[in-house]
Amino acid sequence: MPDDVTALSRRSLMMAGGATLVGIGSASAQGVPGPQRPVDTGKVEDGRVSFPNWRGPSDRPSPPPPAPLPPGERVGFAIVGLGRLSLEEILPAFGECRKARPVALMSGSPDKAKAVAAQYGIKPEAVHGYDGWDALARNPEVKAVYIVTPNALHRDQVIAAAGAGKHVLCEKPMAVSSGEARAMIDACAAAKVKLMIAYRCQYEPYNREVVRLARGGKYGKVKLIEATNTQTMSLPEQWRMKKALAGGGALPDIGLYCLNGVRALMGEEPVSVQAQIQSPDDPLYREVEETVAFTLRFPSGALALCSTSYGAHETRSLTVQAEGGAIQLQNAFAYQGQRLFLSHREGKAEAREERVLGEKNQFALEIDHMATCILENRIPRTPGEEGLQDQILMEAIYESARTGQSVALKPPERSVAKGDKDQGEKGRDGKPLDPTRGPEPEDAG
Repeated sequence: MPDDVTALSRRSLMMAGGATLVGIGSASAQGVPGPQRPVDTGKVEDGRVSFPNWRGPSDRPSPPPPAPLPPGERVGFAIVGLGRLSLEEILPAFGECRKARPVALMSGSPDKAKAVAAQYGIKPEAVHGYDGWDALARNPEVKAVYIVTPNALHRDQVIAAAGAGKHVLCEKPMAVSSGEARAMIDACAAAKVKLMIAYRCQYEPYNREVVRLARGGKYGKVKLIEATNTQTMSLPEQWRMKKALAGGGALPDIGLYCLNGVRALMGEEPVSVQAQIQSPDDPLYREVEETVAFTLRFPSGALALCSTSYGAHETRSLTVQAEGGAIQLQNAFAYQGQRLFLSHREGKAEAREERVLGEKNQFALEIDHMATCILENRIPRTPGEEGLQDQILMEAIYESARTGQSVALKPPERSVAKGDKDQGEKGRDGKPLDPTRGPEPEDAG
């Protein structure tokens, strides 16, 4: 075909397409019905957009679109500490939050704080050193602080935040002793501010599903729980290997996920613990322990076998063995990648199925839960009492390992006072479950 004919054909085609587009636009402008229908455009109710389910019955319905609060109505957080966790996980998670936003920073590294503030649009005057509590108190945008510093600093910083009149979300472990935890709870209560401990797994969908299945009785009574959280460590100069800053080694850092996870799963509190600790002759473990194994016995008769180590290949698993089936959660304590498997008898066969849920950012879920509690004046699901109980139990674990004897455990010394209309679940013995936890977190949709 000659070049001039080809060019003419192309021009004709483009002009025809343009005329079609103009025609569609003109028809829409004149009110002529277009191709769109409510099934595609959705509807607005109470400020939220919703769509009807467009998938067939064999597929999971798509979740509703997010409905974030306008930026000016979200709870403003000050992030205290700009280490790896803050920069790699927490600050990025605010991009997925619906009710919270970062508005201030506190750090001992001015250059780093300045750079991070620019990245997240935080005002230069809202960037402070660790002595900036008076300035933070005067900032009306800051409603809460998120403490993300080494464990030994938590007590003083939580008390300072309470003194500044700010609600507090504090990373786990809550402190380095039960005495410090009590002081933190008392300071927040005196200041009438909320205190929540950042047990992210209690807000993560797969962990919540395991709790629902185990407590729901689908597979009968729980008999055994196995929880493992291990990883390998290096760089002896990091703060986690210094007892003065960390309070301990693998147990308070990653073993705490096993301890808190099985407690949250059962809803009961253990009545005894037996533990062992093993550390190699290595300068890395001059101050803190490498490996801990402990067994918890619960009032219902269930046993939890927990293990944690700084010297074993990364494994983060949770398995529940019940009378009529088993529940296994892979990557249970990881930031992402959870996989849930259920095993049970099906006729003459052993069935094994994988349950797939929507994955959500755990940090965004816990931050938004704290924001909800502030906006609606609610008790957090994981308040200070939850952190205190774990501190008491970790002290018992260390004591058992030291003496080689089982340690009897008392009921929690501090329970969460819930309203009459929300007394929570009850165990098989009729006693209330979750004595150190607030109401169930809201469904993130």
